[in-house]
Amino acid sequence: MNLVVVGAQWGDEGKGKLIDILAQQVDITVRYQGGNNAGHTVIVGDKEYIFHLIPSAILWPTKTCVIGNGVVIDPKALLEEIDGLTKRGLKLTGKQLKIASNAHLVMPYHRVMDQLRETKRSNKIGTTGRGIGPCYSDKVGRMGIRLIDILNPKVLKAKLEDNLNEKNDIFSKVYGYKNYDFSTIYKEYLAYGRRLKPYICDTALYLNDAINNKKKILFEGAQGTFLDIDFGTYPFVTSSNATVGGLCAGTGVAPTKVDKIIAAVKAYTTRVGEGPFPTEYDKAMNELVRTKGHEFGSTTGRPRRCGWFDAILGRYAVTINGADELAIMKLDVLDGLPELKIATAYRYKGKTYKDYPHDCEVLANAKPVYETWPGWSENTNKIRQFNKLPVNARRYLLRLEELLKVRVKYISVGSRRDEIIVR
Repeated sequence: MNLVVVGAQWGDEGKGKLIDILAQQVDITVRYQGGNNAGHTVIVGDKEYIFHLIPSAILWPTKTCVIGNGVVIDPKALLEEIDGLTKRGLKLTGKQLKIASNAHLVMPYHRVMDQLRETKRSNKIGTTGRGIGPCYSDKVGRMGIRLIDILNPKVLKAKLEDNLNEKNDIFSKVYGYKNYDFSTIYKEYLAYGRRLKPYICDTALYLNDAINNKKKILFEGAQGTFLDIDFGTYPFVTSSNATVGGLCAGTGVAPTKVDKIIAAVKAYTTRVGEGPFPTEYDKAMNELVRTKGHEFGSTTGRPRRCGWFDAILGRYAVTINGADELAIMKLDVLDGLPELKIATAYRYKGKTYKDYPHDCEVLANAKPVYETWPGWSENTNKIRQFNKLPVNARRYLLRLEELLKVRVKYISVGSRRDEIIVR
């Protein structure tokens, strides 16, 4: 069976833990979009691992991890991740890690462009500044540099010269920034190519061959539905398709090969950076939940904004991703709260919105219509069966299931690998 895990909020839903657990049941785990602007945190025993490009399933030594062509790769960051795992005793081979030869590369000028563009905006996006957006822009503009190119000095030379001819004009004339030196980047990226060569292959052929040979595959998305370039809270979004639709273009695997789609949500809601957030808590509640839930970005360390569960967003995400099952993560963070709220609609200028509105003015100014549910005082992190959860916790979960119209299958009650309920 081939599975997909997709975030159904603004990312940071706890997908890394869920993927780590599900990876035990499959042969191959595939990342299909995004870049090192994303992060998954996995805790095994007393060790914490943070992943940005490599699927977290790499912690299972008998499994194969694939970085698909839909991912934009900063080779420096990737090699730092590989070297970091090596230092912790996880030496990777070309059998364990495979990287798409046609994946596009983040270049040094992409990172700087990302930061310079943000300084020019009056409405800040809240970008991570990792160069992801400019890299995707070059990809769509047909001037990107791909992983396969840094294995061919002649091709890299021609592409890099073309790029720098244009980029250096923009940097100097628009931003008053220094020009980039061709030789420095050329030598740097050829060196990256030599180191990454053992992992590079046609991953589309590899994955389809694996499917034909009855191998089980888990596909993981980065970020979340409402950071999707098409369906998110535009323009406060990422630059790729974080929904399940990004899977096919990002891997070369047809939709008919997918058997089950699992949507991950937190038991509450968070987002990092700028943009509308109708159910955001007040300052005191934000601090309480952020501290209790360790809500700081895996990639940037930025504090996450926290809020009540938004069923309008959740239901829309379940619909457009075609989710078969729901994973509710971080239920334990709500332990001890006297009451909980669930947003079931928005109100703006006298109109009630029961479905997610694409109008950014509505999203930025709407007031949520809440249901209030009683909380529970008991700790849930030692519980491993649904029927052993506090009565009010079960009622809360069943109401989310009812509102989102999909069955809750997984309930995370802690950060560790074994702190999960499978229903």
